Amino acid sequence: MVRTDADLIRGRLTNGDFRVGDRIVLFVQGEADLPDTVAVQPGPMIALPLFGEISLFGVLRSEVSAHLARELGRFIRDPIVRANGLMRLSVQGSVGSPGFYTMPAEMLVGEALMVAGGPTAQASMDEIHIDRGSQPFMDGELLQEAIRQGLTLDQLNLQAGDQIVVPAETPGGAFLNNLGIVAGIAGSLTAVIILLIR
Repeated sequence: MVRTDADLIRGRLTNGDFRVGDRIVLFVQGEADLPDTVAVQPGPMIALPLFGEISLFGVLRSEVSAHLARELGRFIRDPIVRANGLMRLSVQGSVGSPGFYTMPAEMLVGEALMVAGGPTAQASMDEIHIDRGSQPFMDGELLQEAIRQGLTLDQLNLQAGDQIVVPAETPGGAFLNNLGIVAGIAGSLTAVIILLIR
């Protein structure tokens, strides 16, 4: 079993959450010329027309609105800023539409699977795992329990480039073991639709 640990949390607090490949949905009241979505660039940082580069080093996703308000406050008096971090993840294996997806950090793991078409009939949900690079990041009962409890991608400390993998069930696999997890994931579909259309 692969677990997040204190070193991972310390790393987030030191370096922040944002990685190249992430995006930020941005609204600044009165600044109609600003793009509504900006890409995170190496640094990490974002570049805004008229305002230039803004560092995101050490910034957590939960802090991004306040951070950007402070930075833009150097140019705008009392800016009203709303910002949400999006992360680019890969969902692979036995799902309807494997591929790369840009997802809100507050999305549930189960919702992320539904965005990728949901588990197929051959999916082995008891073997689902998350990889970071070529190394396993989270798997087994820990990850299954996170899905059942409705933990978000942010709560699991995921970052851009991580890969959620749903293996295919091997012959003789226990289908009934998947029912509880799959039912929980299917229940997330309405929330996914709301997230994607708002």
